[in-house]
Amino acid sequence: MRITCPLCGERDRREFYYKGHALELNRPTPDAGEEAWDAYVYTRENPAGETRDLWYHEGGCGAWVVVTRNTVTHEVLATELARGVRR
Repeated sequence: MRITCPLCGERDRREFYYKGHALELNRPTPDAGEEAWDAYVYTRENPAGETRDLWYHEGGCGAWVVVTRNTVTHEVLATELARGVRR
C-alpha cells in the first residue's frame, strides 16, 4: 500500500505507523469500572469499507496524517495533515 504524506509525497506504507481510528474515543472516567475500561482499551470497530485512520510518518517527516481508505480494496482515497482536520 502507498500513502501520500502531505509533506513528503507518496511513500511505502512501511514508513508509517498505524495508530487507529481518527475519531475521538470517549475515555471513561477513572471510576467507570472494569467493563468500561476493558471496552475502551480493547474493543474497536473493524468496518469493511471506507475508514479514516490516524498514521504517524515515523520513517519520514514525523507528521501525523489522517488517511481515508477502503479496507476492502486497500485503496487510499485521501490524506491530510491531522492538525488541519476539523471535527
